[in-house]
Amino acid sequence: MVSIAKKLRRDMTPEERLLWNEVRGNRVRGLHFRRQQIIGTYVFDFFCETANLAIELDGAGHLLSVEEDALRDKNLRARGIEVIRIANHEVRNSLAAVVMRISDFASSGRKT
Repeated sequence: MVSIAKKLRRDMTPEERLLWNEVRGNRVRGLHFRRQQIIGTYVFDFFCETANLAIELDGAGHLLSVEEDALRDKNLRARGIEVIRIANHEVRNSLAAVVMRISDFASSGRKT
């Protein structure tokens, strides 16, 4: 899993790079996000331990794995970790709104 996560960090998608530039360095409410974080048997695009928040950017590939993604999200919620799923087109077209959504969720703990 570690080698997979390292490869994913090296080969980030353009949307992952855009969002990473916004959330890294404690830029969102002073929260520390990690990229390509291993949680159990999963690797998440971004994770904030303080807020127990995993962020997944969903491209076209996720359309084929909706049921698998839902099961993964349910398993994480059982462990106290919430998941925000964000479509790639949202990152490309509304980056500021995406960052605000993450910030609001992290501060309130509500599902968006």
